[in-house]
Amino acid sequence: MRPLMLQGHERSITQIKYNREGDLLFSSSKDQKPNVWYSLNGERLGTYDGHQGAVWCLDVDWESRKLITGAGDMTTKIWDVEHGTVIASIPTKSSVRTSNFSFSGNQAAYSTDKAMGQNCELFIIDVRNADSSLAEQTPTLRIPMIESKITSMLWGPLDETIITGHDNGNIAIWDIRKGQKVVDSGSDHTGGINDMQLSKDGTMFVTASKDTTAKLFDSESLMCLKTYKTERPVNSAAISPILDHVVLGGGQDAMEVTTTSTKAGKFDSRFFHLIYEEEFARLKGHFGPINSLAFHPDGKSYASGGEDGFVRVQSFDTTYFENIFE
Repeated sequence: MRPLMLQGHERSITQIKYNREGDLLFSSSKDQKPNVWYSLNGERLGTYDGHQGAVWCLDVDWESRKLITGAGDMTTKIWDVEHGTVIASIPTKSSVRTSNFSFSGNQAAYSTDKAMGQNCELFIIDVRNADSSLAEQTPTLRIPMIESKITSMLWGPLDETIITGHDNGNIAIWDIRKGQKVVDSGSDHTGGINDMQLSKDGTMFVTASKDTTAKLFDSESLMCLKTYKTERPVNSAAISPILDHVVLGGGQDAMEVTTTSTKAGKFDSRFFHLIYEEEFARLKGHFGPINSLAFHPDGKSYASGGEDGFVRVQSFDTTYFENIFE
């Protein structure tokens, strides 16, 4: 089936996320305006105007009521999804690299970059009755990251822990009631972690790293279960909610893109078997590295956002669902 091309961003996509039902797809990019789309037909519902810099990350809560975004203008903003208005704008000391709602939607976490003499920090805020006063409130928890800056982040099960992926390839779990690190992965990855995404039941998560691999980890012990090897940096990876499949997307650094033709196959989405670690399919499409990937919650399609500013939503053919590994 032909993919839907979602054209609305003027610059490269930084992150895409489906809401829980999968009827909406949110995309953030370097052009300062997060967008929301109907995932079924690719129609753009609207934009969230208010940021003054590249928007690095976004997340939507469980009920699709609130959207959180973090940007290079040194703010985290919480939006009303339906009306596109800013509920709260929280100033930070440096640009915001990751932001996530907890599963319950009661809390949100965001992390800031190490820049301009500021250390990277992880903040947790209460968003149950978020309003403009959130900007003045002190966060419920604030953890400075001394060793290496956070490049991706997930909430652990039961909203009690946060899993952070770092620039040096390290992964850690933080207990937010104690405010301290409880598990450290050691050096499974040798390059920075670009992306982490949980499996449907939250027991495992997949990482995408600059060291050209994606790995599957247990989300409580941080034990490395599987490794998916490629030849170039992996920018994003996602686990299928219905089949034992992982999709990887990447490419080389944006600086080198101009000298590469699409035919070289560097900008494909690559499908691996979750258990056997074997690549079984590739899908072309983007004219630059893929920066973000997401499976639709029903597992029948997936979306990719690229350096070329396009979001592509690809539905799977029936042959995809037939078992190929006997």
